[in-house]
Amino acid sequence: MRYINNMATIEVIQNNLREAIKNSKLSQKEIAEKLQVHPTAVNKYMHDNVYPSLETFAKLCEILDISSDEILGLK
Repeated sequence: MRYINNMATIEVIQNNLREAIKNSKLSQKEIAEKLQVHPTAVNKYMHDNVYPSLETFAKLCEILDISSDEILGLK
């Protein structure tokens, strides 16, 4: 994993997020509906340099049944 100053890079977070979504068996559209965001937002979290708000990130972890530490590459 790539880290800068002990923090995961956006690439690590996006990769972990893509894997979590893939493993969840939920579509990006289904996840977006549960988050109450536009489906393109979920795609941007996975592919662009866009981070969800902390509240959305917490909900996303809950929906995907994964800890934030795992998404952030800390675990």
